[in-house]
Amino acid sequence: MAARDGVSQPWGSRTPYAAGGAWPSRVDTHLAAGVAEDDVDDWVPTASVLHSNGDGLDIAVRRGRMVGVRGREHDRINRGRLDPKDLFGWQANHHPDRLTRPLVREGGELVETTWDEAMGRIVEHAMQLLDRHGPSALGFYTSGQLFLEEYYTLATIARGAIGTHHLDGNTRLCTSTAATALKESFGSDGQPGSYTDIDHADVIALYGHNVAETQPVLWTRILDRLAGTDPPALVCVDPRRTPVAEAATVHLAPLPGTNVALVNSLLHEIIQNGWVDEQWISERTVGYSELVEQVRDCTPAWAGEICDVPREEIEEAARLIGGSRRLVSTVLQGFYQSHQATAASVQVNNIHLVRGMIGEPGAGVLQMNGQPTAENTRECGADGDLTGFRNWANEEHIEELASQWNVSPTHIPHYAPPTHLMQIMRYAEQGSLRMLWVSATNPAASLPDLARIRSILSQQDLFLVVQDIFPTETTEHADVVLPAAAWGEKLGTFTNADRTVHLSEKAVDPPGDARPDLDIFLDFARRMDFRDLSDQPLPAWNDAESAFEAWKRASAGRPCDYSGMSYALLRESGGIQWPCTAESPTGTERLYTDGKFWAHPDTCESYGKDLLTGAPNEPEQYEAMNPHGKALIKAAAYLPPHEFPSREHPWWLITGRTLVHFHTRTKTARAPQLQNAAPEVWVQVSEADAADLGISEDDGVEITSPRGRVLATARIGGIRDGVVFLPFHYGNWDSQDPRSANELTPTDWDPVSKQPLFKTGIALVRRTDAETTRATRTPVASTAVDEEIGRESP
Repeated sequence: MAARDGVSQPWGSRTPYAAGGAWPSRVDTHLAAGVAEDDVDDWVPTASVLHSNGDGLDIAVRRGRMVGVRGREHDRINRGRLDPKDLFGWQANHHPDRLTRPLVREGGELVETTWDEAMGRIVEHAMQLLDRHGPSALGFYTSGQLFLEEYYTLATIARGAIGTHHLDGNTRLCTSTAATALKESFGSDGQPGSYTDIDHADVIALYGHNVAETQPVLWTRILDRLAGTDPPALVCVDPRRTPVAEAATVHLAPLPGTNVALVNSLLHEIIQNGWVDEQWISERTVGYSELVEQVRDCTPAWAGEICDVPREEIEEAARLIGGSRRLVSTVLQGFYQSHQATAASVQVNNIHLVRGMIGEPGAGVLQMNGQPTAENTRECGADGDLTGFRNWANEEHIEELASQWNVSPTHIPHYAPPTHLMQIMRYAEQGSLRMLWVSATNPAASLPDLARIRSILSQQDLFLVVQDIFPTETTEHADVVLPAAAWGEKLGTFTNADRTVHLSEKAVDPPGDARPDLDIFLDFARRMDFRDLSDQPLPAWNDAESAFEAWKRASAGRPCDYSGMSYALLRESGGIQWPCTAESPTGTERLYTDGKFWAHPDTCESYGKDLLTGAPNEPEQYEAMNPHGKALIKAAAYLPPHEFPSREHPWWLITGRTLVHFHTRTKTARAPQLQNAAPEVWVQVSEADAADLGISEDDGVEITSPRGRVLATARIGGIRDGVVFLPFHYGNWDSQDPRSANELTPTDWDPVSKQPLFKTGIALVRRTDAETTRATRTPVASTAVDEEIGRESP
């Protein structure tokens, strides 16, 4: 067992292994100072909650408090390894800022109250709105960090009991494009590949995926392959010189908003050089001829001009990808949050489809997630998807779900596409949506164009309920604040980006009067007296395990089939990949191994959309195009971004994540090692641009856009010319300075996935004499901080 400084050594030591071999174990641990392993009363199994990797770990408990974590040696995801947020993030649970009592607004101020008073106000408003305005007056906005059981309960309440169309998750900001791209290519959501494909690949291509910082344990797996005897080649697509780019065989650094042009040129080279599997294409796909025609003129020289990338680098990347025997591709926010998000991500799928590299070890695409339970939001229907990956436009699917809930099919709203988050905010702005319930997310810091969002959330006619574990920028606008239990303080399951389901056990009690989110949702349902057609309570379950059993029934027969799982099986075996059924009782490592897809008109989750306009296909169109349910090769032309640098705003602005923080730092800013490693916002500028601007390292910098301004500290280098980068983690709850990147980002979204675009903004950058707090570049060693933590530990 190894203890390490997880901040300055985020990926730990190497354990090399060869292609086709098993990834060796390396168990990481961190305990509070003064606590030895022999002092631990219990080790409680769970998985990581501050990224989407799903690292299996155990929480150390002593005298009823969390005192540390260790990786689970035989977990299929991490083989015992933990990343910086795994090692230190648990400390936030015990931070004195925790919300422990319900709050209600009195005389403009939030004051403590009882659960009966807080829930009474919510129920009174909900009943009045339902009576006067109907279900569309109520909306829900949830997270990618709750448990499966909580999402399924919320979906049942919103869709089945209330009948509102207005339910979405903050997965809209991180993985709605992943889900949509999978539907467009395979007929349904569901990750085709597995993390174990890294063990077999000879080429790994990462498209807008800074895996080294967003999923450090997965990067550790790649590093261990690179240290082995037959390392894979890496292709990195990223405008920044990240650790992934530094290790890459080829690094392509396109201008923001040009991803479709770049991938179309790779497809052009693959097709023109005959690096395709004609038989596989013929037997298992539709749409290939349209792709051939679309990319015919998309040469590397053409793309090089658009992307400002040397033609020779595009050709070299195409040779690696086209000549691979086992290709793994990963995609994340660099594509999902950029212009033509779905179109670009689908073109990555097309590379695998034309090469016949789906369903085999080392041959798979991973349309990644950004949050620990984003997959569950999509499966359960707590966002814009229909529960169980059912099809909104298929009446039989609506009837199936209505039967599960024992409600009328007409009560489940399906008269139009479900309301996506940015449209929900628009309805609130216009006044037709009058109550918004926000759970476990912080839109007043995470949404684009924050001045507008603050204005919407503070409207007098909007009744805002916020359910969270800490005060945030969003609770500042709430009419009622509900204190929730955090990870480690409740029971439930969650599913990572490669379909691995973990059971998270309750390790400690929540503080004060805080309650599990599941209990809060069920309490609301009981007080509202929601009933099904048999006059029985809706939802029909009362605790986490009974909710899971109900979910199993709802998922049975669908792509995300959990029917073979149970809490007992998860406790016995650790992580299990869905689908898990009587026919596959130990789970399913890869999808589509038999060349059959969830794309038949009767079973598909979506009939698809136009990749340029987002217009949905009619069922008849889809059936005519794909009557036998093959994989779909969908071409897309490149279009220029909506905003473009100008004399007033000459730089491209992109935002993103960094190693030690997660989202708006609600938790990570309250973990000392993580906060001390990166306490202040910074802006990344290229060496040449900094020289032109007269900016030096650690100078104060003002960044402005047509939406607002941010003050930050300069970091020079590590990014291509013409582009500046701001981490989006820094909201204003602990600062009076304008430092949230989303003060600058535009109200714009992908027409297909409806995902907001955080990576095609524009900005003006200048050195400023205004005083700024210097952002730490070198992480603080965690051992020094441990002494302080140890004084507060049991």
